[in-house]
Amino acid sequence: MISLESFGDLSATDVGEFKPKPTTLTDGQTEALIVLWKSEDEATSIGVWECTPGRFTADRTTAGEYCHIISGRATVCNSDGSNARDIGPGDLLVLAQGWTGEWTIHEHMRKLFVINATG
Repeated sequence: MISLESFGDLSATDVGEFKPKPTTLTDGQTEALIVLWKSEDEATSIGVWECTPGRFTADRTTAGEYCHIISGRATVCNSDGSNARDIGPGDLLVLAQGWTGEWTIHEHMRKLFVINATG
């Protein structure tokens, strides 16, 4: 039987200790996350992520990501600087598998993420 999972109040979920953001372009930028659920084949993971203001690169060449913004504000663009999108609370951002780009966090951000690798 498949287990039914439920997670309440993602705005208050403890994401753990903040650590340096590995792909940051801004000194001192930190992030924290908690994985809430992972599929048996580990192709899909769902969790909550937070990040402090600054810029960083992102690479979704091996897995797509769906981001529901809980709090904070950011601008996300493609690697070449095109297609910039401003995102904030309540927004859903889709980063299709194969996407690479850059995030600029303007206000401390918290998001729900779903990462899915297909093939």
